[in-house]
Amino acid sequence: MTITLEIGLELEAELARQAAAHGVGIDAYAASLLGEAARAKSSPPAKDVVEAIERLKTFGNTHGLSLGGMMIRELRHEARP
Repeated sequence: MTITLEIGLELEAELARQAAAHGVGIDAYAASLLGEAARAKSSPPAKDVVEAIERLKTFGNTHGLSLGGMMIRELRHEARP
């Protein structure tokens, strides 16, 4: 299957940078990201992950902590192998 995407120059440059860091072409890298996203959407997070996220939500408010603008879902995404 062939998919054509129109993306901005900034995103294209970032994808190219990340692809080079992984030693692959930008097309292959973009396809791998799309595959990861498709697989991530098809399986819900484990129960223990959801429970930990809920605890983190209240912990920060209770103790006056901040994630510096980062969202819990971004942290969850960063933690995935």
